[in-house]
Formats: sequence, structure tokens, C-alpha cells
Amino acid sequence: MVINELKEWNRMERAVVTGMGVISPLGHDTGSMWERLIRGESGIRSIEGLDTSRLRSRIAGVVTDFDAEGRFGRKEARKMDRFVQFALAAAEQAVDDAGLVMEQVDRERVGVYVGSGIGGLQTLLDQDGTLRERGPERVSPLLVPMMIANMAAATISIRYGAVGPTLSPVTACSIGNTAIGEALRLIRLGLADVVIAGGAEAAITELSLASFGNATALSTRNEQPMQASRPFDEQRDGFVMSEGAGIIVLESLSHAKRREARIYGEIIGYGASSDAYHIVATHPEGAGAQLAMRQALADAVITPADVDVISAHATSTGVGDRSEGQAIRRLFGEHADRIPVTANKSMLGHMLGAAGGVEAIALIQSLREGLVPPTINLEQLDASCGLTNVSNQAMKCPLTIGLSNSFGFGGHNAVIVAKRYEE
Repeated sequence: MVINELKEWNRMERAVVTGMGVISPLGHDTGSMWERLIRGESGIRSIEGLDTSRLRSRIAGVVTDFDAEGRFGRKEARKMDRFVQFALAAAEQAVDDAGLVMEQVDRERVGVYVGSGIGGLQTLLDQDGTLRERGPERVSPLLVPMMIANMAAATISIRYGAVGPTLSPVTACSIGNTAIGEALRLIRLGLADVVIAGGAEAAITELSLASFGNATALSTRNEQPMQASRPFDEQRDGFVMSEGAGIIVLESLSHAKRREARIYGEIIGYGASSDAYHIVATHPEGAGAQLAMRQALADAVITPADVDVISAHATSTGVGDRSEGQAIRRLFGEHADRIPVTANKSMLGHMLGAAGGVEAIALIQSLREGLVPPTINLEQLDASCGLTNVSNQAMKCPLTIGLSNSFGFGGHNAVIVAKRYEE
């Protein structure tokens, strides 16, 4: 009886999405990214500006035409690593989109849950070069605050004077879902009215490309960059690194209604688990992924048959795609044959810590419009994945509830359940 009462108490506050912001290789706002996703466009290109001649993989999902100095001013932009610039730009979009005026809300009840998997890697590399070439006296005193992964959340908090709970989860590629899921819990418990949540990443460097490449994790389809990311396809040969940020404004329904906010959708469930298996490899049978999905459904108080669409983690690696497919098949059983599964990374590439936030936004858009983005480059389905994929063209269908998967190095798994908003 006590457990049931606790569950009901936790659900006193519903958590709705009132604002969304995106910086991605497919556009610098939600609308642009969404339109290109639906059209099945790829944001993967050959890398420019880096010496890639000795690298195995020379392609990535790079954010182009991003004018940080134009957005923030030269002085402020120079104090932020690129991942922080992305995070702040996406957060500003989301807050503006939500119509959230900080002077009109209780800032003590506004939280910021935004993380990054790698943080300011380029800043660290630049300053290491300065140390070696010009000596310690020339190293920037801002090195540490620019590179640490919590600085995205800190900068957003400072920008808006949000003095509520601030958290920077570091759960590798599941960060976005971890941030959104933990924000959901915060709102359900009545500990915040608003949480700015998501993830950001800007780690496309020679060093990271060399490391991932030497681990044979990256696609080497360098002559066909737009065809390189191919989740669930028989010929997939690794993921494609990408960058950007995805941020949402998550708000208690009562707070959103009081200020007559536009509501895009609702987050109704969250599940998290660990593979407890390997530092980089996913569990071959997807045991941790299945557990996180099962927990998310239980948290949402729904059954597998209630799910209308799945946004897969699907990075385009052999073992990863297969284990996720098997986990979905075991959990959903025969219903898996009726659920459309989509893989946004086929077009966006793998945005690492930013992936979950961006894919959550895409899922909310899907539920609103009854439209599932395609998985492009899926020419020959790997039968061992065992899924009903949305291949190469968007699918129009009735949608109410969707599941979004995010899994990361170290075996971190985070799954959220989103719902089309209904009064």
C-alpha cells in the first residue's frame, strides 16, 4: 500500500515540454532540423579544417555556419568552449520558444540539467599546445572552467539566473535522456517548476577521431559520406561522429497552464540501467537496454502494446544495433512487428552527449505530426536485428506514445517515454 501511494504521489505533477532548441548538422533550430529529417537528408560530410590525411575516418556531422561571436559577442564567445556555445544557443532557443520570462517565474524553482560526454576537448588540446610551444605563463587561466563538462549547465544557469537544482550528468552517449529523465523526477516530486534539460557535444578533433578510428568504431566509408551512417543495414561499418546540442524546457503542467504556455508534448516515463559488462562494448544480448526499456514502460504505467513508435539508439555499429534490436524483440514480442522503428543517427550522425536531447525533440515532433522520420541508407536489413524499420522514406501513421533509447560507453542505458499532449 505504501509503495502504491508513493507512486501516485510521484505522479502528482505531470511534466510537459514547452520549449525546444537544436544546434545540429541539419540545422540550427528545431524546424530546420525536423524538415530535413523528414526529407531523409544526411548531415554527414567530409571534414574540412582538420588534417585528416592519416586518419581512418575522415567524415563527420559538423555544425557549419555557426557564428558564436555574432550570437554572444566576441568577448563572451572566447570564454566558452564550442560545446558550451552550442548548449547556450540551444537553451536560448528553447527558453524563447517556451515564452519563459525569468522575471515572471520563481527562479529558485528553475533547474538546469544539461550534460556533455567529453566536454571541452578542443580547449584542452589548444592549451596543451600553448604550454608546449609558449610555456606555462601563456596558458589561459580559463582552461579549467572552459573544459569541464558541467560548464554547459553552469553557463545556462548564469545566463538566466536559474538558482534551482543544477546537474551535469556524465553518462556518455545517454546523457540527454539521463538529463531529461532526472528532470522528470524532479518535477514529479514537486522540487522544481521548470527544468532546462538536454545535452551538448563538440568533440570532433584529430585526437578523438584517431582514438575512435583505432578502436575500429568509426565508419571508413570516406568516399560516400552521406551513405556512411547506416543503422541496421547489413553493410554498416561503424558510427559517424557528430556534434551539436539538443535542449528542452520541461515544465510542470500546472505551471505551464498558469502562464498559458504552448505545450508540445509530455514526458511520462524514464528508465535507467547499467550493462555491468564492459567499458565500451554493449551487452551482446542487450540485457541492460531491455531492463531500461522495461523500467521506462513501468514508470509510465503502460504496456509494450501501448507504444506506437521507437526512436532507436542505433549508432550503425555491428554489435550495438544487433543487441538493441534483440532487446526490443524480447521485450515487445510480437508487437515489435507492428512498431515502426527509426534511427535518426542515419542522418545526424552520432552526436554523443547531445544525441539524446536532439532525438527526444525529434520524437516529440513525430508524435505531434503523426510522422516518423526514415532510417536512410537501409538497403539490406540485418535480419539478426529483427525490427520493423522505417526505411528511406518518412511514414505517416497515428502516434500517441513513443520510446527513445540512448546507450553509452560504460554500459549506461537511459530510456524516456514521450506522449502526445492531451488535456
